Amino acid sequence: MRYLLVFASAIALLSAVDYTKRQPNIIYILSDDLGHADVGFTAGKVKTPVLDRLNEEGIQLTQHYVQPICTPTRGALMSGRYPIHTGLQHSVLHPGEPHGLPLDETILPQVLKEYNYSTHIVGKWHLGMHKYSYTPARRGFDDFFGYYLGSQNYNSHMRGSGYDLRHDYWTEEGEFVSDVRYDMKGRYSAEMYAEYVNQLFERIKTQENPFFLYMAFQNVHGPHMVPQRYVDQYTTHIKDKKEKVLAAMVSAMDEAIGNMTEGLKTAGLDDNTIIVFSSDNGGDVNCVGQVTSSNFPYRGGKRALYEGGVRSPSFIWGKGRLRPGKSDAMIHVTDWLPTFWNLASLGGTLKPNNPITTKALDGFDQWATISQKHPSPRKEILLNIDPAPIGCGHQVPNAGIRWNQWKLILGSGGPPNGWYPAPKMSASDLSCTGGHKDSYIELYDIEQDPYEKRNVSHLYPHVVHHLTHKIRKYNETRTPPGNQPHDPASNPKYFNHTWTPWMKDGEVEERKEVRLEEMEMCCENWDMEWDGICEEETKRFWTY
Repeated sequence: MRYLLVFASAIALLSAVDYTKRQPNIIYILSDDLGHADVGFTAGKVKTPVLDRLNEEGIQLTQHYVQPICTPTRGALMSGRYPIHTGLQHSVLHPGEPHGLPLDETILPQVLKEYNYSTHIVGKWHLGMHKYSYTPARRGFDDFFGYYLGSQNYNSHMRGSGYDLRHDYWTEEGEFVSDVRYDMKGRYSAEMYAEYVNQLFERIKTQENPFFLYMAFQNVHGPHMVPQRYVDQYTTHIKDKKEKVLAAMVSAMDEAIGNMTEGLKTAGLDDNTIIVFSSDNGGDVNCVGQVTSSNFPYRGGKRALYEGGVRSPSFIWGKGRLRPGKSDAMIHVTDWLPTFWNLASLGGTLKPNNPITTKALDGFDQWATISQKHPSPRKEILLNIDPAPIGCGHQVPNAGIRWNQWKLILGSGGPPNGWYPAPKMSASDLSCTGGHKDSYIELYDIEQDPYEKRNVSHLYPHVVHHLTHKIRKYNETRTPPGNQPHDPASNPKYFNHTWTPWMKDGEVEERKEVRLEEMEMCCENWDMEWDGICEEETKRFWTY
């Protein structure tokens, strides 16, 4: 028996891995428009057994913040910088808009390639496509399988009159290829992406260098579509037809992630892989005709600065690297670039192939916070400064910041403004108490009031003054919004009814000056004047 114990101990020692000396594979899974309560691990009623298991085996990130809308979050993830510093702070990229994440930004795959990572993206890009130089395989990714725009039909892969699904890659001879995949018409995107990812795992399983995969699902962005077999799972506890469809779309994504993780295991890659899961913003609870997503019990949703719009259901999973649990540390989507940079460089002990130059990062390396429960280096998050109204969202300029337990919103936090859905709540439960309802100044103690029901701006004027000063200082560092008018030359009819970059890489862009409403931080005595404060500021305009 003694020899058996010694043998077992020896095997355990041999199987122990010193992960501090091993670069991890990294997978970032981004869902689209997923609400806080649209997954099982946040006590939602949607069936997500795979996500629930990964969350249970990993570390749930209970205060993981993103931007209130799509393009800004994706730009922040790639650049490690707030949208006000990349010109992506207002709205999203629209089809035919000659605009994107600026080319002078060094982005995440470019950083990881300097540490010999292979880099891959599957799914949604939405960070520019008017020139090929703005597309992912020209910005540090080895290959791309997905769509350039922000949304499309899940089966036909059409956006309006144009097809948008392609495989971009580099040949061994260094030639860039952009292959439009017309053969994928009729394939449901989540199932198609999982199949492609597993083929990718088989291709790279024997390579010596680590990999980075950015898996950006289409689910659950509109249009709401899903094969009937997923809807059939919800015959009892969800009665509403539209709500069933959204739940089924989440389940389809969950199954796809399950197929991917099985493929990862089959390829023998799971024991050295870190997986991060997040949504790009809160669930869409207005502008869709009916509430189907749920950010409850948080307030608001997509497009709003309230917690339901910017606090994402998230976790990080790492077999052997992380002890299961929860982290209440304040983390922002900009933190992943420096965090992954630290992991790729083995804490700075590995030198990059070439010097890496980035603009000043807004993100922090959070690995010690997550893995060792060290205090978070992040004490504040700029939620956004948006100088103009957006459709289905705020109708005045707005800004928001989280600092320690406090959160300040100037202008308007929404819409959406309420708590959705809340079928058993009374009218009094759904109303704000204290302070000024729908005022131009909203202050919340997020630790005591995470659901933002009590505006306490009138009780803590010194906090309002302090956070307003912080927003002012951020505003001084802003880059003008890069939004541009639609370019008729982008029409898919000129490119075989396919969404295709319509400008040449060397072509000089005519940047049109766009006039946007800008919030000027008015009223010097924020701590003295409250009634009707700053209503005049929305009438002011700044021309960039």
